[in-house]
Amino acid sequence: MPAVSKGDGMRGLAVFISDIRNCKSKEAEIKRINKELANIRSKFKGDKALDGYSKKKYVCKLLFIFLLGHDIDFGHMEAVNLLSSNKYTEKQIGYLFISVLVNSNSELIRLINNGIKNDLASRNPTFMNLALHCIANVGSREMAEAFAGDIPKILVAGDTMDSVKQSAALCLLRLYRTSPDLVPMGEWTSRVVHLLNDQHLGVVTAATSLITTLAQKNPEEFKTSVSLAVSRLSRIVTSASTDLQDYTYYFVPAPWLSVKLLRLLQCYPPPEDAAVRGRLTECLETILNKAQEPPKSKKVQHSNAKNAVLFEAISLIIHHDSEPNLLVRACNQLGQFLQHRETNLRYLALESMCTLASSEFSHEAVKTHIETVIGALKTERDVSVRQRAVDLLYAMCDRSNAQQIVAEMLNYLETADYSIREEIVLKVAILAEKYAVDYTWYVDTILNLIRIAGDYVSEEVWYRVIQIVINREDVQGYAAKTVFEALQAPACHENLVKVGGYILGEFGNLIAGDRRSSPLIQFNLLHSKFHLCSVPTRALLLSTYIKFVNLFPEIKTTIQDVLRSDSQLRNADVELQQRAVEYLRLSCIASTDILATVLEEMPPFPERESSILAKLKKKKGPGMVSEIEETKKERNVEMNGSTEPATNASTVSTPSPSTDLLGIESTAVFNSVPLNSTGGSLLVDVFSENSAPVATLASAAEENFSSSSDLTSPDNNIDDPATAVHVSHDDDDDVDELSDTFVCKNNGVLFENQLLQIGLKSEFRQNLGRMYVFYGNKTSTQFLSFSSNVICQDGLKSQLNIQTKPVDPTVEGGAQVQQILNIECVSDFTEAPVLNIQFRYGGTLQNVSVKLPVTLNKFFQPTEMTSQDFFQRWKQLSNPQQEVQKIFKAKHPMDTEVTKAKIIGFGVALLDGVDPNPSNFVGAGVIHTKTIQVGCLLRLEPNTQAQMYRLTLRTSRDTVSQRLCGLLSEQF
Repeated sequence: MPAVSKGDGMRGLAVFISDIRNCKSKEAEIKRINKELANIRSKFKGDKALDGYSKKKYVCKLLFIFLLGHDIDFGHMEAVNLLSSNKYTEKQIGYLFISVLVNSNSELIRLINNGIKNDLASRNPTFMNLALHCIANVGSREMAEAFAGDIPKILVAGDTMDSVKQSAALCLLRLYRTSPDLVPMGEWTSRVVHLLNDQHLGVVTAATSLITTLAQKNPEEFKTSVSLAVSRLSRIVTSASTDLQDYTYYFVPAPWLSVKLLRLLQCYPPPEDAAVRGRLTECLETILNKAQEPPKSKKVQHSNAKNAVLFEAISLIIHHDSEPNLLVRACNQLGQFLQHRETNLRYLALESMCTLASSEFSHEAVKTHIETVIGALKTERDVSVRQRAVDLLYAMCDRSNAQQIVAEMLNYLETADYSIREEIVLKVAILAEKYAVDYTWYVDTILNLIRIAGDYVSEEVWYRVIQIVINREDVQGYAAKTVFEALQAPACHENLVKVGGYILGEFGNLIAGDRRSSPLIQFNLLHSKFHLCSVPTRALLLSTYIKFVNLFPEIKTTIQDVLRSDSQLRNADVELQQRAVEYLRLSCIASTDILATVLEEMPPFPERESSILAKLKKKKGPGMVSEIEETKKERNVEMNGSTEPATNASTVSTPSPSTDLLGIESTAVFNSVPLNSTGGSLLVDVFSENSAPVATLASAAEENFSSSSDLTSPDNNIDDPATAVHVSHDDDDDVDELSDTFVCKNNGVLFENQLLQIGLKSEFRQNLGRMYVFYGNKTSTQFLSFSSNVICQDGLKSQLNIQTKPVDPTVEGGAQVQQILNIECVSDFTEAPVLNIQFRYGGTLQNVSVKLPVTLNKFFQPTEMTSQDFFQRWKQLSNPQQEVQKIFKAKHPMDTEVTKAKIIGFGVALLDGVDPNPSNFVGAGVIHTKTIQVGCLLRLEPNTQAQMYRLTLRTSRDTVSQRLCGLLSEQF
């Protein structure tokens, strides 16, 4: 780079900076800057023959002012003019100004590109470097479009100087990262690989960075780089520190290049060529050997550089996972770091050993360090290192050491940092299930887990206990006895009450023969916890009580007295009140046989994957956990000989706190349909179509609709009739499907993910509606800054008035809050409003947007008509614009009763005996808006042989006809 002469010192700039520094206040600084800006502006405007030095000086001052935080709106053209200068310092300042201040959308971009092209074509290495640096610094898509084709040519040209090659490689890397689609792959790719053999190590380092990034996306194009990288790595590793003096860092030869080469090799499997593979093995063995040598310097820079190469080499060994000797050596080397005084090394060693534990070759070697890892768990001061120790214990666990590891993790749990308790709980639950020698130990472990860290035991954990106990007869009696004893403690966590209530409700009869656990004692024990529990747990206990009526008829009167008490029948919570009323009535009117059928023992849950691991993966990210679990799946077999089912993530939903886990909710009472094990969620009971008495014809239709073949769902194979549609707010198709399912019903679950569940109950009369939106927190952590608002597009604002009542900004874990929306239909509309929810969970802002199911048919009032009136009105609506007809194929089985239910649910009155063809359906209703009432007649003609429908709608407004036809046709 050319030296800067004394004349380039720019004394004026130095004086200006000094003046700014000497300003005593912000006002003085602004005054001085404004004065300078006025001076520069006058110079640029007045002096047309301004020399290069002055331009450079003034452009520098503008750049300094910009860096102080002030806007600059002139001087850009003068900076561009500096690019054409032949002086390095002037050109440098021009490029610097452009890199910092010029927007990619600027009108000057074409002039700038011309200046850059001139410098690239000049073959002056200094000017070429400045141009390449500017392209990389700006890095915009426009730059990539202009120069992505030229830079590879400069990179592989034979006469390009080494410093320019370095800049070209890094510039191309920058453009590829910002606009990969604009960097063309061509013959240059095979030539750029050979830069790994370049004499200049700076060129090799830059080229390795470029090739590594390109190889990740196009591995086949750069496959030949493997042998060249191994060759270059071998030369570096075997060289003495004096051989590469310019690139030796504290006695470590070319550490940065070594790390980059090792990373490049991790893009590919082990080399197939035996010679290349042998040479690579020699390199890795040499790196491991050097790690054992005494340090050549006591300075930290030496050990940092040496260890950087070592850890990257170990990462490559783990990636290849093919050399048992190297894997064991790497494990032993990491084992030495576990007791190193440097915290960072201990952390990295634990992290690398987690991955090593997943290899069949090194798993046993990792297990030899179990005592050291347990010691780190107990004594380590840094919480992040303790967390890595927990990860490593989880990764090295198998049948031989499971009880020891689980015991140590339980002991540590009592004093563990709050930030990692939930994760430890999940891991203990997974390990206890996976490696249980017998399931009595598993039950003991989970109950101990609830006792120690009940607040951190998520729903998935205690659901899983119940599933396993129900599915294994050999452990049911022991589980009932154990939870009975655990509940006798004066202070029990609510999760223990849930597990105890469920298990005793199902299997309390197995321990009722002992006087110490007689039916009355069991009931009194559970009821003593009742007043201390939250509403979902009380609901579960009420279900347990009705189960007891079936199991223990001798305490039926006692239970009825409890259900009959004012605290239950007049409970402020509608869920508890409804259960008490229904259960009391059921116990009074049902015969013994009916009770035995309705309240029979829960059937075994279908064998499926555990949802606990899914939760752990979401917490940790899919990377490490999935690798460990995949290996464990291969290495371990469940007790019964089948592959462990709990090794993969599961998206199967599991029951939530307020779900009737005993299968006794009102759906079962009315329909005798046992609640499926996968069914249920925070709002299922509240929004079950059968949970309220039938009040109107429309609600009766909804009941038929939900209890039939569930044709409203996109999937006809949903097991549970109460299962809600789950919709992702990222997926517009799913949102549309969701809207379709709500066209003919008003209640249900609108949205659900791992954190939040949104349920709806709505009612409409004429042009007014009220919607109750329930937000359920599915986690054990508070939602903070919770807010929701309804967004209407510009046109919709004049068609719908929606008033929202504010919602509580804090939603407790496991709690549910309600928001009321008042809706007024002003005129007919097509679009749906959007409900936008924002809240903070764990410090992260969450945003959910979902369409509200407010459709035009919600404002129907059904109209009864005689046959004569119907056809008279039908003829009056004979204008072609007033009729819409659609012929479409049936998407679902053509069931007469279901079709009737859907038409009634759509809002019109179903008119019997009007159409001469009895298989046709005829309906009538009036759409009420604030400005107008629109009468509607419809006729649906099914053709069962062709599996087709013809739908005809006539209304007094064509837009209404089209919208209603579109909505209703999607239902069949």
